[in-house]
Order: sequence, then structure tokens, then C-alpha cells
Amino acid sequence: MLMDCDPGHDDAIALLLAAASPELQLRGVTTVAGNQILELTTKNALKVLEFAGVEVEVYAGCEKPLIRELKTAPDVHGETGLEGPELPEPRGEAGEKHAVNYLREELKRADEPLALVPTGPLTNIGSLLAGTPGIEENIEEIIFMGGAIQGGNRTAAAEFNILVDPEAADLVLNSGVDKTMVGLDVTRRARFLPEDIEEIKEIDNPVAEMAAELLDYFVKYHRRELDMNGCPLHDPLAVAALIDDTVIETETRPVRVETAGRFTTGSTVVDFDGKTLGEPNLEVAVDVDGEKFKHMVKKALSGF
Repeated sequence: MLMDCDPGHDDAIALLLAAASPELQLRGVTTVAGNQILELTTKNALKVLEFAGVEVEVYAGCEKPLIRELKTAPDVHGETGLEGPELPEPRGEAGEKHAVNYLREELKRADEPLALVPTGPLTNIGSLLAGTPGIEENIEEIIFMGGAIQGGNRTAAAEFNILVDPEAADLVLNSGVDKTMVGLDVTRRARFLPEDIEEIKEIDNPVAEMAAELLDYFVKYHRRELDMNGCPLHDPLAVAALIDDTVIETETRPVRVETAGRFTTGSTVVDFDGKTLGEPNLEVAVDVDGEKFKHMVKKALSGF
């Protein structure tokens, strides 16, 4: 699999889950602007992977959405995008290729189709699909964290990743690739509670300690701003669904992205009646086995 991300606390733990899980081969990581500017999301990916001893190539991608100005989330993830643990500056650097070029070449070079797991705005993936006719046959599936059946977390109607670049999301959703949307409806029901974080703190390795510090910061934000006990780990759930598809329950539905709404830009409109949005175009996560998911994350962190 290939992972496209914008670390971000939950992206960081998604990277660790992907790297530690024997069911997956993490072939490469690409970064995109989202939770923070591209320079910081790329640095954060390098920091996390180096600290965990994960040897995988990293390539920086799009520094802004396809046509919009960039919106970031320093209020959620801090000024660096990864506040909490004190991580060393990365020794390595991102590769010289643009992430979209790397993805194109890696997909074409692979002996069989690869899975893509985007956990940030879909700018890189939308650019790849729009600029590479026929590349769909090289992609096994796309499991992306983003969207929601109802409501949002950045506006009343929109989840952050889709809101940042709705046009790119529209390109992805209208592509012919098999797709699964892991949205807020399920990620919010798989929260890591204080007792889960205490279990992670008891794991005797530096990577688990670092993950616990990330979670402590994330919990404080969710408690302070959202009066939430614990925190959802949005992005790792998309990785978990690739490892074990029984961790989520999905339904095949028509879904469209609102790109021109006055109050609803970035919303993912799910047609449950099947009467207005045409043929179904992706799998939508509707339920989650939260305990199985949390066990998967804890097991992965124990393996470092």
C-alpha cells in the first residue's frame, strides 16, 4: 500500500499502524498540505518514521488545494502540526520527485495493483487521477479518511479533509476506482479514552511512549474545545480497514461532494434512497468495531 497524509496527530499514529502491521507492505509515503503547510506535514512524517526506525521513502506533494486557498488546523494540531512529544529533527529529507509523479511511477512499476490510503485532503490523489488516464487499473482500492454521512467537524456540514479541497475529493469520488469512505460517523464512535491511553503508556518502548504523548495532546484539545471524553483517531481507522475489513461495516451508496454550497461546501452527500444521485459509487462506513480497532492500534505499538 501507499499512504498519502498530512501529519497531524492521528496521521502520525496511522503511519505507525501501517508500518507495524505484518498484513501490509508500506511501500511509500506522500505528503500534502492540510493540517499544516506542506513543509511541516512533510517534516512531521519524516520525524515520526525516523523515530520509529521505519525505512520508507517520503515524497512531498501539493502545497495548496487545486483551486482554493489553503485552510490549515493549527488550533487542533498546534503550530508545528504535531505538538506534544519532543521529536528530533529529521536527518533525512523527502525525495526530489513531486509526490504525484512518485505515485504515478510506483503504481505503474508495481507487479500488481496497490491500495492507496489517503488521510488528508485529496489533492495529490485527485491530481494523480486527473492527470494520468488509465491509472485506475493500477489501483486496487482507495480507502480514505474523510467526509461524513451527516454533519462535519470544521463546519456544520463539512469534515476537514473534504472541506480543504472539495474539487479534488469530487475527482476521486467520480473515478472508477473501488473506494471506501471512512468518515466521522464511525471515527467518532471509536474514541481512545483515558484508560486506553494509560494502557499505551504501559507499553515498554519509546514509540508507544511517543504515541501516548500525541494522544495526551489530542485528548486535551477534544476535552477543551469539544467537551469530549477521549479523542477519535480518525486516520488510523482507514488503515485498520485495509488490514481487516471487518473492523468497519459499509454500505454501497451514491455519494457526491458539494463544491458550490453557500453553507455546505465540502459536505459529502449520501443518497440512501438511491433516487437522486445516480448509481452507487463507493462504500460508506456506517458502523465500527471500536474495541477491535483499539486492540489493533495497541498491538501495533507493542511491536516496536
